[in-house]
Amino acid sequence: MSKTTKDIKCSFCGAGKQDSLMLIAGLDAHICDKCVNQANDILAEELKLRKVKSPLQSSSTILKPAEIKAHLDQYVIGQDDAKKVLSVAVYNHYKRLNQKIGKDEVDIEKSNIILVGETGTGKTLLAKTIAKVLNVPFCICDATVLTEAGYVGEDVESILTRLLQAADYDVTLAERGIVYIDEVDKIARKSDNPSITRDVSGEGVQQALLKILEGTMVNVPPQGGRKHPDQKMITVNTSNILFICGGAFDGIEKKIANRMRTQTVGYKMKSEDQDIDLKNLYKYISPQDLKAFGLIPELIGRLPVLTYLTPLDRNAMLMILTEPKNSLIKQYNKLFEYEDVKLNFDREVLDYVVDKAMEFKLGARGLRSICEAIMIDAMFEIPSNQEHHKHLDITLDYAREKFEKSDLKKLKAA
Repeated sequence: MSKTTKDIKCSFCGAGKQDSLMLIAGLDAHICDKCVNQANDILAEELKLRKVKSPLQSSSTILKPAEIKAHLDQYVIGQDDAKKVLSVAVYNHYKRLNQKIGKDEVDIEKSNIILVGETGTGKTLLAKTIAKVLNVPFCICDATVLTEAGYVGEDVESILTRLLQAADYDVTLAERGIVYIDEVDKIARKSDNPSITRDVSGEGVQQALLKILEGTMVNVPPQGGRKHPDQKMITVNTSNILFICGGAFDGIEKKIANRMRTQTVGYKMKSEDQDIDLKNLYKYISPQDLKAFGLIPELIGRLPVLTYLTPLDRNAMLMILTEPKNSLIKQYNKLFEYEDVKLNFDREVLDYVVDKAMEFKLGARGLRSICEAIMIDAMFEIPSNQEHHKHLDITLDYAREKFEKSDLKKLKAA
């Protein structure tokens, strides 16, 4: 006896035909559209999880240092020394994750990294870009919000909370992740003089970071430490987590110069050495300078790999405007493509933008501010103007006029 239309129901949820948009018939069963969508979501989540986990189980998928650097080269101009250090660190991190420790096997220790460079030279951009090629959980944290436990602010354990979130709370996956701690110079010791007040956002945070950087079992609050005191803690082993720290260390050039000049007369370190590059003292940075700046020796010892980013010169700034995959000029071209407008910048305009950015002394970030000041009127008027032209040429006179009208010109660095 065949079923009537009213008797047909979804074999999974029991919904009738009148309760669903569609019932798909099989040999001996039916399935409704809601169950199909739910099954599709479950399948997509499972495939995503397998895609994340699979590279950690096979050494054949490890990217070589040259391949990682080639990817960084597409987005970040220059900074070859920092790129090589980061590429090798990530590659060794992958090998360490796949290491099978036997009785006679050498235990490879992780090498945490500290990046030093002026603001706007690409420290955070390097970290964000390298996250695109990684198949391990990756998070970026800001050290300026961290304070000692018990004080207003975030505990150091909140760093691991963000890493857990990046790993969808998979502890095994999070324990193989990479963390970038930005603005680490802001937690430097405020003063060498003893005080009755505690340095809760400086040396106190450095002390709290020690155990996490070296490797230990940490009880991490999954939803943050102070707002949910009754939550169940998650235990995370930080031994396999790679930490990359970055900071501008504003004023450390004076400490580098003082250290070098105490060892020599004039501008030569030794008779066989070349002249000191006074425009880029960062290349001579040493752990001794970090200690003089205010980092405690214990923290410096847990960041054994020290590298630097060179200040951007005029040619590098010009290349940043046009060459990377996500360069500013390409971003503006894409924005105007949505309005069916072809944008063109004269070469003199690019030189003008770079010259102004050099005056601001804000690195690559200054380029964006100046471009926004020049383009804001066009981006405001064209979407509402139905009779706009299909081409927009940005000339030097147009750029100079728009920039002079903006308040930005008053903010020149002294």
